[in-house]
Formats: sequence, structure tokens, C-alpha cells
Amino acid sequence: MSNDRYLTLSSESKGFYGEKASKFIANAFPIADEDGFAKRCAMIAKEHHTCRHVCYAWVLGEKGDRHRANDAGEPSGTAGKPILRQLHGARLTFAAIVVVRYFGGTLLGKGGLVHAYAEAAHLALAEATITERVVRDGLTVTCGYALVEAVKNDAALCEGTIVSADYGERCVLHVNIARNAVASFMERWRIAGAIVDVDQPK
Repeated sequence: MSNDRYLTLSSESKGFYGEKASKFIANAFPIADEDGFAKRCAMIAKEHHTCRHVCYAWVLGEKGDRHRANDAGEPSGTAGKPILRQLHGARLTFAAIVVVRYFGGTLLGKGGLVHAYAEAAHLALAEATITERVVRDGLTVTCGYALVEAVKNDAALCEGTIVSADYGERCVLHVNIARNAVASFMERWRIAGAIVDVDQPK
């Protein structure tokens, strides 16, 4: 995957795996940040308030360089890491999987737990729709009215969107365009007489 694109989930999906009367129910879903994950995880935990464990893993960042795994009381490395490996194996980011376990009365052993959590997560991803997203950067373009439509059209050709537009003495367009097109876009419109600035991350 190139630096200006990444794979993520387009919506939530579920997977179910049973082993020796234990039930493993996986929920895979897209997330924007840790707070968003925490809220959805809390909802799942509330929905399954009688389950024994609520284990999870998530991945964030355009390069998938931020991640976390939680065993939630299962033996170390038997739940969170197997779930995380499924996310990494699918090359997903801005995505999470929560697996709840209803204990069936029979111990599965570490190997059995690793397999069960991994399989539940795998089955949830098998039902998921994976989508490719473009990494975009924000720019502010200040120009005369004569250039406005051309700037908008160029932004669209750069897989971009117009975030907002302010019309005063000059037009101020806030655009998000594909990261790999930023340098050429800025050069074109500076030559045409526009002022183009890179928006600073908030």
C-alpha cells in the first residue's frame, strides 16, 4: 500500500466461533480515534454484560503505526495479540475488533484460546467490507473570482474535496486533496497567481 492510501473497514461486521461450549463473538468496526473505540467497546461490553471477557485490539494511523491489544483477564498473549494479528494480516488501520467470550465451563488452554480468539476475529473480517481510503492534506487557496471554478475542478481531479469557501474581496477556498498531488497542485496555482498555504494540523 502506498503512503497516500490505506485500507480500513467501511462498516461493522460480526463473527462467531464456538469451542467446548465457550462462545466467542467478534465485532469488527472502523474507528477514527481512541475515544471512538472506547465508546463502541463500552457499548459492546454493556450489550454482553454477562460475558466473562471483553478482549480487543485496534490499529490507528495512516501507516498503521499505532496499535493496542488487551487480553482483558485472559492469560497473557492469548487474546489481544491474536486479534491484532488478524488486523495486521488484513493490512487494516483505523479499525478495531472486540471479541467477547462466554465461558462454557471447560478450560481451553493457551493454545486453544489463541486459536479461538484468532478464529472469531478472522470470521468477523471475512464478513467485512474493506475499503481503500485516500490520505488527504488540507490547503488554503486564496485567489481571484476568475480562478475559483478552475481551482475546484483541479481539486476534484486530485481526488479532493472543497471543505469550505469564503467569498470576500478575494476567494478563500479550503480544500483537501490527495497527499501525492499536493506539491504539483501548489505549484500550478502559485504560478497562476493564487496564494496557496498548507493547513497546519489541529
